[in-house]
Amino acid sequence: MNLLCCCCGKMAPNTRITRKWELFAGRNKFYCDGLLMSAPHTGVFYLTCILITGTSALFFAFDCPFLATRINPVIPIVGAVLYFFTMSSLLRTTFTDPGVIPRASHDEAAYIEKQIEVPNSLNSPTYRPPPRTKEVLVKGQTVKLKYCFTCKIFRPPRASHCSLCDNCVDRFDHHCPWVGNCVGKRNYRFFYLFLVSLAFLAVFIFSCSVTHLVLLMKAEQEVFEVIKKAPFTVIVVFICFFSIWSVIGLAGFHTYLTTSDQTTNEDLKGSFSSKGGQRSINPYSRGNICLNFCHILCGPMTPSLIDRRGMATDEFILQMQQHSSPRHPLSDVMSATHVGTSGMITSQPVIGGAGGGISIGGNHKKPRIYDDSNPSSATLAGSNGIYRPRSYDNLQNVNRFDICAMKKSKNGCLPSCSLQPFIHTYKLS
Repeated sequence: MNLLCCCCGKMAPNTRITRKWELFAGRNKFYCDGLLMSAPHTGVFYLTCILITGTSALFFAFDCPFLATRINPVIPIVGAVLYFFTMSSLLRTTFTDPGVIPRASHDEAAYIEKQIEVPNSLNSPTYRPPPRTKEVLVKGQTVKLKYCFTCKIFRPPRASHCSLCDNCVDRFDHHCPWVGNCVGKRNYRFFYLFLVSLAFLAVFIFSCSVTHLVLLMKAEQEVFEVIKKAPFTVIVVFICFFSIWSVIGLAGFHTYLTTSDQTTNEDLKGSFSSKGGQRSINPYSRGNICLNFCHILCGPMTPSLIDRRGMATDEFILQMQQHSSPRHPLSDVMSATHVGTSGMITSQPVIGGAGGGISIGGNHKKPRIYDDSNPSSATLAGSNGIYRPRSYDNLQNVNRFDICAMKKSKNGCLPSCSLQPFIHTYKLS
């Protein structure tokens, strides 16, 4: 939107500052001008909120009045404390940066590629792809650092790339659709507190509802009369009964991970077990159950590595232009963005406007939505977030004829240089 100048009566350009979250390369959603962030798909998270809030509301409405008068008036207070603690932990898990690692700039990526280049030629019969791992020592134990083809970095120890959010996350545990976010270094403590508090809340509501039904059966003597008299209590008992086992199991499993200072990703891969042969010692453990527990839950919280609310400077916009492709939705934004001589953005994109599109210079554009069923296309549709193709989806665009020709080749050379990064990515992933 242009502003009317009071002095000359001319239309002054819009001088709204573009924040870095508006040009973020990943798929995360941002709220409150970049203060909060979550995964791109949060539908299951809303289902989690509905289940917890709905079950608790039925308990407070139909069980607490009876139990407060017949047993103890403290029961509604205990239930309310558990509910608010559970929801606060859930919201902190969902809208906290899990520990996203920034992508390498164009110069950094070029420097890393130069370091891992091999002297032999691509057309040589003895050509081998450059190594994509590095080895570092952590407490005297060798740890491999893997190269991320999307972020153009060697991932730190315990970090992994989330294919759903399209970001590398530090101390990656797993991507949890129930909380609508990745679980990593910066929000794992809130995730663990959510599981433990939810387990206590489920056990509390289940035991109180069963007590309500038992007291009613002593007075009514017939089961059908009790069901007619307290149908919502029966519903609460069924919901808690079928969910309490999984919640307690998850809380117990993550208690084991917390006390041993492991992640779900490491436990499933058997990084520190004897699944792959010789048992390796966990170099990240403090050597004590209590020290591991206190370090994860009570240790200092590391600051976010991505400056979400920072101003998008000229250098940052040029860097994003180098990372974006013609099919990238941000290329539409940055190609229409004009940088003034004063360093102020004069025609910035407004992302998340009406209909979830992109408003540039007063014109409304729909964001490109990546269709998983057709990796070679990016359709235009209304949405609340911006999505882009993943780097390894390009593998599906490789022509079958070229692959067959490559297999039949005598020296194993690639028939087309454009296929080379895709083939290497496929072999190394």
